[in-house]
Amino acid sequence: MGKKSSIVIDEKTPLLFLAGPMFLEMLLNTMLHNVDTIMLSHYDEYAVGAVGNANTIMFMMNILFNIIATATSVVVAQYLGAKQYKKMNMIYTLSVIVNLIVGFAISGLFCAANPFIMDFLHVSPEMRPYSMIYIYIVGGSGAVTAVFNVMLQILRCNGYTKIGMWVTFAINIFNIVGNYCFLYGPLSFLKMGVAGVSISTVVARVLAVIAVIVFFYVMKIGRISLKYLRPFPGKLLIKMIKIGLPTAGEHLTYNLYQTTLLSFVNAMGNDAVNARAYCNTLISFGMIFSNSCAMSTQIITGHLVGAGKSEKAYKRVFKTLRTSMPITIALSGINALLCRYTMQIFTQNENVIALGQMIMIADIFVEAGRCLNMTFVSSLKAAGAYVFPLIAGIICNWGLGLTTGYVVGVAMGVGVAGIFAGTATDECIRGLIVMYYWYKKKWFGKSVVNRKKEET
Repeated sequence: MGKKSSIVIDEKTPLLFLAGPMFLEMLLNTMLHNVDTIMLSHYDEYAVGAVGNANTIMFMMNILFNIIATATSVVVAQYLGAKQYKKMNMIYTLSVIVNLIVGFAISGLFCAANPFIMDFLHVSPEMRPYSMIYIYIVGGSGAVTAVFNVMLQILRCNGYTKIGMWVTFAINIFNIVGNYCFLYGPLSFLKMGVAGVSISTVVARVLAVIAVIVFFYVMKIGRISLKYLRPFPGKLLIKMIKIGLPTAGEHLTYNLYQTTLLSFVNAMGNDAVNARAYCNTLISFGMIFSNSCAMSTQIITGHLVGAGKSEKAYKRVFKTLRTSMPITIALSGINALLCRYTMQIFTQNENVIALGQMIMIADIFVEAGRCLNMTFVSSLKAAGAYVFPLIAGIICNWGLGLTTGYVVGVAMGVGVAGIFAGTATDECIRGLIVMYYWYKKKWFGKSVVNRKKEET
C-alpha cells in the first residue's frame, strides 16, 4: 500500500477515541445476539434455552474463525506502527481469503456433527429441534461471519472504529424487523419460529459484510486481490497461524470448558437452562465496557510495540485497568441488585428468577476476574506473547473452573449458581497470573515485526 492510513495511533491516542465507538458497537452487537432471546421468550420458552445452547456452539465456531482474524489484528497493528505499509494489501488479501475458506470448512463440519453435539450437551427433547435448526441455518452461514471478523479487525487497526458501530446499529434494526415479521408479523403464518429468526440473523450478517467491504474501498484503506498472493506468501501465513493458533486455542479450551459446564446445567432441568440463558443476556450488557477498553488497548499496544515503544505500552495497559475495573464491578453489582426486576423482561417463572438472582451475585466475581483477563491477555497478544495465555487458560479452566464448578454446583447441590462460582474461581486466579506476567515484562522482545527490514 503506497499511502499511510490517515488515522495515526500512538501513545497519545485517547482511550475513548477507540473505546467509545467500540463500546457502542459491542453494545449493539450484544443486542443483535440477544434480541433473538428476548423476542423468542414471548414466543416459546423452550426456544430460548435452545437458542442459548446453540449460541454456545456458535461462539465456538467464532473462535475458530478468529485464528486468522486475531492474527490479522496483531500483524496489521504492528506493521502500521512500524510504518511498513508495502505489505498491507498482501496481509489484507491473505486474511480474507484464508478465513473465507476456513469459514466454509468449519460450517460444514459443525452442521455434519450437529446430532452428536446435541447428544454431548444433553439437550432436552423439547429444545433439541430448535437448537439443531438454529445451528444448521446460522452455523451453516459461518463463512459470512468469518469474513466479517477479519474485515472488522482491519478497519479497527486502521483507526476506523466508528464504522463497526454504525454497521451494527443498522443490522440490529434489520434483525429486529425480520424477527418481528417471522414471529408476529406478516410472515408469522409460515410458523417458522426459530428458523425465521435464524434466517433474519443470517441476512443481517450478509448485509454487514457488504457494508464493511464497501467502506474499506471507499476510504482507500487498501485492496483485496488474488494478485497480491502471487507468489504465495507462505512465510507470512505461517507467521499468522503461529499467532492465531495459540490465541484460538486459548478461546477454544475456554469454550470447551464452558460447554462442559453447560452439560452440567442441562442435567439440572429446563429452569436452570433458561435461568442461565437469561442471565447471560443481562451479563453480556455489563461486561462490554471493560471489553471495549481491553480491545482498544490491544490496538494501541500493537502500534506502540511495532514502533518500538514497549515501555509506553507497559504503562498504558495499567492505565486502562484503573478505568475499567471499578466500572466493571459497579455494573455487575447493579446487575445483581436489579436482576429480580430485569429477569421479568424474559419470564414470570419465580423459580427461574430465584436461580437468576443467585447467578448474578456469583457473577460479580466472574466479571472482576474477566476484566483482568481481557485487559492483560489482549495486550499480551498485541505484544506478540500469545503462548502464555493459552497455558494459563488450560491450567485454570480445567484445573480450577471445571473442578470447582462440579464440586460446588453438582456434588454439593448448589446448582447453576455453583457452576458460576467455578467460573469466578478460574477468572480471578487466571487474571492475577496474566497480570503478574505483564508486570514482570516477560513479553518484551516478542514483537512479530522486524522494524529494520520487511520480510516476505
